[in-house]
Amino acid sequence: MNEDTALDPLAEDFREALREAVFLVRHMDTEFGVTSNQLVALRMVAGDGMRVSDIARNLGVKVPSATEQIIRLEHAGLVRRTQDPQDSRGVRVTLTPDGEHKLTVETARRASLMSALLAQLAETEREKLRAALPIIAKVTRLGFSSLA
Repeated sequence: MNEDTALDPLAEDFREALREAVFLVRHMDTEFGVTSNQLVALRMVAGDGMRVSDIARNLGVKVPSATEQIIRLEHAGLVRRTQDPQDSRGVRVTLTPDGEHKLTVETARRASLMSALLAQLAETEREKLRAALPIIAKVTRLGFSSLA
């Protein structure tokens, strides 16, 4: 922990901005049938798929919680669970064709909504946002590594 409190106001402003951004993203979820967490899970299993244990680790949850989410997605016809060909004890999750379609549509919808918001910013503001994104990503990585 940093004993220097000089960064506390910046830290609080940053945390509050992130909280509001998360709120905005969650609000977008109410417009569609797929939550952000479900969309993240669909992105994870796109392509070759992923083991449930890896999905849980990436989501920062326990395997039973990830399994519940996968079961909901499976019931919606968006993913399928199969035995992992490299480890018969493991379960691999892959997208169904409906899941691939839903992932594409929902990603495009959310991008369109966010683009409409960003279009309301001045170009100089968009440039500042572009410049800040790598820093935000770095803070996020540092945060996750310190929590591990």
